[in-house]
Amino acid sequence: MLHSLKPCEQQTGGGFCFENSRRNAVLESSLSEFGYKAPSARKTGTTIAGIVYKDGVVLGADTRATDDMVVADKNCMKIHYIAPKIYCCGAGVAADAEITTQIMASNVELHMLNTGRPPLIAMVTRQLKQMLFRYQGHVGSSLIVGGVDVTGAHLYSVFPHGSYDKLPFVTMGSGASAAISVFEDRFKPNMELEEAKQLVQDAIAAGIFCDLGSGSNVDLCVITEAGVEYLRGYDKPTMKGERAGQYRYKPGTTAVLTKTVTPFSLDVVDESVQIMDTE
Repeated sequence: MLHSLKPCEQQTGGGFCFENSRRNAVLESSLSEFGYKAPSARKTGTTIAGIVYKDGVVLGADTRATDDMVVADKNCMKIHYIAPKIYCCGAGVAADAEITTQIMASNVELHMLNTGRPPLIAMVTRQLKQMLFRYQGHVGSSLIVGGVDVTGAHLYSVFPHGSYDKLPFVTMGSGASAAISVFEDRFKPNMELEEAKQLVQDAIAAGIFCDLGSGSNVDLCVITEAGVEYLRGYDKPTMKGERAGQYRYKPGTTAVLTKTVTPFSLDVVDESVQIMDTE
């Protein structure tokens, strides 16, 4: 039955193709006969953010990569290179975000070689949203594209299904709700560099402290007409502090309020003595 399904590439008509949905249904039904079930989506965690300030764009991200409820990587790079003055923050499935940005960086390099001109951020965003829309959300990449081109500084958010927004400040990921509250409270147009860096740092820190899927350090990327400054490990808000005192208490420090002794009658059935080898 699987061989009777016609691949999408062989269809002559227009419109969308949902042959893979039929294939998946057949595979799931055949697996259920043997007691197996299809893998389900796993929860991902990240906090990424970006703002447009006076001279360019500041991007920020945390560095925790999770595998369900396990911290897989404490120092993951989530701000990816696209072009000399265009970078992209990735949230969602780490492998999908990594390969998506690598493909886009390759395509943009070919575009620059063919045209002889630097790329536009709108062009990068358009290619990203078209590629993600083609896969109908099965590529789990939520992206923030920011940079500076000949038309100025721009910031876009691209969702896994292909929708996008152009905003002066944006957050994505599981910690986005905490980070966006910091932006909405303190963002203002034409901010100075240090003020913008502090704002993005505080927004990512809010995601780190308020979201279990976000953590470790804060990475920043400052993009201006003059160039790019990638600030790896810019802030480490969760560093382990030194123990201030001794937390050992003498027996009897806590009062015993009640005490109950229940005797048990036991019969010894077997008894053996083993000597521990201490050599």
